[in-house]
Amino acid sequence: MQSIIPIERYDDWESRIKRQDAFWHREIIDRPVVSVVVYREDTDYPWPPAKADVREAWLDAEYVAERALAGAMSVACFGDALPVYNPNLGPEVFSAFFGCELGFGESTSWSEPIIEDWSDIAHVRFSEDNFYWKKLLEITDACLEIGRGKFYTGVTDLHPGGDAIAAFRDPVRLNMDMIDSADDVKAMLRVVTDGFFRVFDCYADKLMSAGQAISNWSGIVSSKRWYVPSNDFSCMISKEMFDEVFLAGIAEECRHLEASIYHLDGPGALRHLDSLLDIPELNAIQWVYGSGNGTTTDWLHVFKKIQDAGKGIQVLCDISELDVVMESLQPEGVWLMVCGAGNEEAAEAVVAKVAAWR
Repeated sequence: MQSIIPIERYDDWESRIKRQDAFWHREIIDRPVVSVVVYREDTDYPWPPAKADVREAWLDAEYVAERALAGAMSVACFGDALPVYNPNLGPEVFSAFFGCELGFGESTSWSEPIIEDWSDIAHVRFSEDNFYWKKLLEITDACLEIGRGKFYTGVTDLHPGGDAIAAFRDPVRLNMDMIDSADDVKAMLRVVTDGFFRVFDCYADKLMSAGQAISNWSGIVSSKRWYVPSNDFSCMISKEMFDEVFLAGIAEECRHLEASIYHLDGPGALRHLDSLLDIPELNAIQWVYGSGNGTTTDWLHVFKKIQDAGKGIQVLCDISELDVVMESLQPEGVWLMVCGAGNEEAAEAVVAKVAAWR
């Protein structure tokens, strides 16, 4: 394992990371990976007063870092969970690195399209002089400083591929472009993929040189250079279009990484599952069925299919579903996040139960 800074409150931090490293290869060291987080009321790290200006609240590096520390210290992590904070300017920040302007709300941000005509796309390029790129690095540095020994600072939420191009162009326009201008989409995809490699490598190098494990919004904490390929735009297109235009780029992302877990979002994306399972370099699938589409146990057939294809799975389930999940799935290659444990005793009971899973 690389040189990683310990987390002060967790003497077994190294074992937790090793279990998650083993997950990528569907291996079990002593038990499957299980993550349970319980909120604490007794903390010496109060939340800073809220800012009245929404944009300032997103962009004030010191304020963001103080909130990151308060959040990390307000939870108790059980099983393999570890406190992390992922500097973030919203789901389309990657597109902002290429020139999109961001608007900010209380809990999310959005980007403005910048491609009006495919004949003029030379200006759509990643730049280290970009305001949002420099601002996110500033926020990351602030989190690294305040979080040393308290939490791991993660990689921000990056959406390259089809999602980036949808932000550049607008999703409705991109749907038409998939029919009328597929070659232009493919050319832009090359620019985006190369930009992603540059962005991810810069981020990963920065974090690893600062003694960080690699983490992000998905909760996985690993010594590997890993990330979460995704394409939420794929819900709007056919399997044939996805395979022709986007699949090779996703495979290329997986080859660039030491480990990967694909974010498969919503029933509309299930048509692409078979194609994704055929990517040899893809380690795992994170299946997110979405609000209003049942519970985890309603989708066990999807998790089983993924396991049968030799891929790992990240499973989010309520504590009430845990027994059924364990009875239905194989423990090898499972990264299990259990919600609904309201106190430390319940969290410890969950970990003990998963430890007996064979």
